[in-house]
Amino acid sequence: MRRAFLRRAAALVILIAVLALPACAGREPLRATFTAMDTVMTFTVYGKKASLENAESTVRALEKKLSVTDAGSEIYAINEHGGGYADSETLGLIRAALGFAERTGGALDITVYPAVRAWGFTTGEYRVPSDEELSALLEKVDWTGVMTDSGGCKLRQGMMLDLGAVAKGYASDRLRAQLEDEGVESAILNLGGNVMCVGKKPDGSDWSVAITDPEGGEYACVIKVGDAAVVTSGGYQRFFEQDGVIYRHIIDPATGRPVDNGLASVTVIAQSGLTADALSTALYVMGLEKAIEFWRASDDFEAVFITEDGRLIATEGIAPVLSVRGRFRGTEPEIVKK
Repeated sequence: MRRAFLRRAAALVILIAVLALPACAGREPLRATFTAMDTVMTFTVYGKKASLENAESTVRALEKKLSVTDAGSEIYAINEHGGGYADSETLGLIRAALGFAERTGGALDITVYPAVRAWGFTTGEYRVPSDEELSALLEKVDWTGVMTDSGGCKLRQGMMLDLGAVAKGYASDRLRAQLEDEGVESAILNLGGNVMCVGKKPDGSDWSVAITDPEGGEYACVIKVGDAAVVTSGGYQRFFEQDGVIYRHIIDPATGRPVDNGLASVTVIAQSGLTADALSTALYVMGLEKAIEFWRASDDFEAVFITEDGRLIATEGIAPVLSVRGRFRGTEPEIVKK
């Protein structure tokens, strides 16, 4: 049985920075960098039994099934036909995502894709939809309209799925299990802002990982943790500007508009990559106050919040292993308690 995850996680905000990665005698790391799931992934694995080729193959196989833009994927076919076949793994992930939608009151909604596409965030053809267009699109955003059975998935007319908020987190869980089966005891996997740490460093110490400041410059803070999933959501790294207004890529399912609630980023640390991925998006959509209330009612994650007005806030479980940097230097993070 795993020990409490708080001593064994790694974290980042969009960009991971593993500080002073060790090169222990006889334990030189294997490294691989490749592009998949629309992001650059970097895997660092210790142990001669590890196969980075197998790890990359696992990611690409998942991408082929789950991509919302690949015409050969199961999700693409479901969206095109309003339903259709999905294998047991895809169905399991859809059902898990629907569970998080229910748990978060719809803050995570895998049917928000029509609105995301309307803003141009999937095509790069950015635009601001009219109020009338958004109102019509919101009629197609409703996670309760997704139905599954043993053979596949069915959607209400006009609805579309997008598993982007959970796919990389799920992939990191698959990869951890795969590497552990291969005998790996130490690895750090960066799936483009979704991080999975397998064990601690080869010398037994915690990983030192920096969280990027959304305003740029030096890191906001560094945490020392190991063997868990850490995922960050934030709108600052992907956005467009029109008529002096900045529109960020994370869409609120309740409004069909980019999230604008004072949060710059949310980092979630959890035992499960799927949990961390789903909740980082949901908490970012909720806003600070509701996110803290949600954390207080939960027992399966910790979080670090950075606000647009310059506050750094950590939940009490992660605070002991957090040290501030950059513009936060000389201050103490605000600690949220149960």
